[in-house]
Amino acid sequence: MRPMRSEVITVRTGSRPTVLDITAEAERFVSGQGDGLLHVFVPHATAGLAIIETGAGSDDDLLRALDDLLPTDDRWRHRHGSPGHGRDHVLPAFVPPYATLPVLGGRLQLGTWQSICLVDTNGDNPSRQVRFSFLPG
Repeated sequence: MRPMRSEVITVRTGSRPTVLDITAEAERFVSGQGDGLLHVFVPHATAGLAIIETGAGSDDDLLRALDDLLPTDDRWRHRHGSPGHGRDHVLPAFVPPYATLPVLGGRLQLGTWQSICLVDTNGDNPSRQVRFSFLPG
């Protein structure tokens, strides 16, 4: 039995809310690994992962929906950081910090328009880590 492989990458998300496609990095990590599961985890209290279509406006729609659902105003009790930063700490309850995907023959089994995206609404932290873990089948 092969052991689980794990790797941490660092990505730059910038100072504005963003949806960052990390599919290419995930594909590189599982390439040639055979069958198994890829677990993706963001070890941050203010970021999450979404499996969505990108490039056709869905990423902007997601950020707009999060703004509607979790506005950046003074309603939040968690108040350190930028105004409205408390909403960033609630984000992972709606956009979880993990995703698990099937891998067959060293290839991610995503749907035609699906991408793995890091969702980061916290402009106070422009650099994020993402952990990829591959559990062989």
